[in-house]
Amino acid sequence: MRNDPERGSGKYGTFVWIWLAFFFQGMSSGCWMPALTNIMRSLGLSEWVAIAFMVAPFAAMVSPLIGGALADQRVAANRLFAYSSLLGSIFLALAFLVLHRGWNAWWFIGLLGLYSLACGPMWGYLATVSFTHLAKSERSFPFVRIGATLGWVSGGLLTGLVLHADSSPLAGYAGALGRLAAGVIGLCLPYTPPLGKSRSWRSLLGFDAFTLLKQRDHCVFFVVTALFSIPLAAFYMFSPEQLKAMGDTHPTATMAVAQASEIVALLIVGSVMARLRVKVVLLMALGLSALRFSLSAYAGLVGVIGWHILGIGLHGVCYTFYFITAQVFLDRRVDAGMRGQAQGLLAFMSSGFGPFIGARVCGWLRNHFVEDGVGGWFHFWGILASMIAVCFVIFAVMYRGLGVGGNSQHIDQK
Repeated sequence: MRNDPERGSGKYGTFVWIWLAFFFQGMSSGCWMPALTNIMRSLGLSEWVAIAFMVAPFAAMVSPLIGGALADQRVAANRLFAYSSLLGSIFLALAFLVLHRGWNAWWFIGLLGLYSLACGPMWGYLATVSFTHLAKSERSFPFVRIGATLGWVSGGLLTGLVLHADSSPLAGYAGALGRLAAGVIGLCLPYTPPLGKSRSWRSLLGFDAFTLLKQRDHCVFFVVTALFSIPLAAFYMFSPEQLKAMGDTHPTATMAVAQASEIVALLIVGSVMARLRVKVVLLMALGLSALRFSLSAYAGLVGVIGWHILGIGLHGVCYTFYFITAQVFLDRRVDAGMRGQAQGLLAFMSSGFGPFIGARVCGWLRNHFVEDGVGGWFHFWGILASMIAVCFVIFAVMYRGLGVGGNSQHIDQK
């Protein structure tokens, strides 16, 4: 057994504070991320879209590993979440201020980079707090994670239907206020002390997380996660653009369909994980993701927006079944002193390396196949669906479902 004596107190007040932290974390991003492509295009910055979507992944290749190491070895995870969120709110507000005033786009990119460095590890911090303090965390974690989904939906509806800011920097200001609220809530989270010890500068920088790759199943899981995240980068980059091109006047609000399906998925994923091996759950997610992109491709082929919206709705299920399962999977397999770094490595692969490459690949595919935002969506999404199908095959063949010592782990069994 791992040494984590204060794990799983499960108090109701703790659940509420963690839920609220997730809510405002999701609301902040939901206000501006789905609208970013249309905001930049409305300001004549179309050529900067791919660069903007590369900033956060680039930052996520640095800050989550260091942040995870700090949470494991130096600073309480709840405090790191609060401080990072407060700092991030300042950078986000400044980023959209310079965009609003028409400054050189590099100012926006630079401030967005500082925001991403500050906020990159925050999902990992919340996961660490949740798994430490929630009773039966593998079942209760999805229910607090619903807070982020509801927050994201609220942010999208606020931007699209209340502020009418689908193409306005006002969406970024709303996101900054949401980030500020998350920081204030973070000050009320339960104390989550570091459980590991720093042994060297390498450990302090989070590089110890890469030792997890020495175990075969861990290596397969992280590599497939990185490869899977490459085509996923297209979702928020280009799904709203296709909606707008096909006649949707409120694409940011429509994107919230994905979060609606995510809520349903979060309600059942705990039961699914209890009944099926983790390999089966992850393969389900990969298979549904290939189908999801195929639906958007079909929408481009026949010109019916409903197929694209159906694909967007399926995205929430795919995301939940893969990444929520992944977080629980890592928490069950990794020692207490490495949990923050394991979550950081997951962020490195899923929010850093994969999307960084994905922004370039998807940007190139869009420019090569999509004509003025109207034609070519069939080939664009079809290629991405094929990439996910390759991930499915790799994981099905290479992942064995064995524990670190070669024995089956509980989470890998029915």
